[in-house]
Amino acid sequence: MQGYLKVQESCPSCGEELHHQRADDGPAYLTILLVGKLVMAVYLSVFLAFQPAPWVMITLCWSLALGLSLWLLPRFKGAFVALQWAQRMHGFGEREHTE
Repeated sequence: MQGYLKVQESCPSCGEELHHQRADDGPAYLTILLVGKLVMAVYLSVFLAFQPAPWVMITLCWSLALGLSLWLLPRFKGAFVALQWAQRMHGFGEREHTE
């Protein structure tokens, strides 16, 4: 991966061309879905167990959400690109017909 949004032009190990693969919004949707569910479960558990001050809850949940999002987003992006590569989808551009 090359950052959070752009796919590398080619694989640094084997040289496979990846410039035509596009992850688009799928990784972001999955990240939001998973992080939202996990953070709300933690929020509810911590609040019911300890009942901390609101600023503690906000700091805890925002930090957890930011950390999880930054960690998960590139992994979901890699999974989407790998799925496209495995299915020979080659992004969403023009396809060559080899019939």
